[in-house]
Amino acid sequence: MAKRHSVELADILDALAYEVIRHEKRTELMALKRRRRMEVGPFATFHFECWQTMWYQVQEMLRVERGGPAQVPGELEAYNPLVPHGRELVATVMFEIDDPLRRPAVLARLGGVEHTAFLRIGSQRVIGTADADADRTDEKGKASSVQFIRFSFSDADADDFRAPGTEIVIGFTHPNYGHMAVMPEDVRAALAEDFD
Repeated sequence: MAKRHSVELADILDALAYEVIRHEKRTELMALKRRRRMEVGPFATFHFECWQTMWYQVQEMLRVERGGPAQVPGELEAYNPLVPHGRELVATVMFEIDDPLRRPAVLARLGGVEHTAFLRIGSQRVIGTADADADRTDEKGKASSVQFIRFSFSDADADDFRAPGTEIVIGFTHPNYGHMAVMPEDVRAALAEDFD
């Protein structure tokens, strides 16, 4: 089956049709997302996006905001850039700091963290690139708690990533968040399916 690289208008269900299948789709998506997430260090979680996660996100935004057909083009424009395009992985990275008093202080020390993400495949590094359309660090150097990071692969890197048992390390080189983690094999296998 060919990979889907964008959610199209024809993919979107009307509110009543979506409500009928919502519980089933949510259950499927939660199982899918468990195999597409990585915790790195004490606060960061990478949620690797795909067509299914973005389709669900669009449907949920339409459900919550109730903007009807007029809302659909804006949601597709917002979420389609997060669908991987064949030789990349795309992650929403969330810095989750439960303590509301500590959260601003931690984020204030993480300015530019979005430019320090990497994946290591064996000895080769793939450097993440931040979403160019949104400045995720403010003028005072405070990082947003939500980041969008894209990892673009060469053919050789994608082939290496696909190989079962390949050690994949994901992390940051930020001076205040130099954490990394080894990707579990089930996550590597799930993400490898994003490549054409």
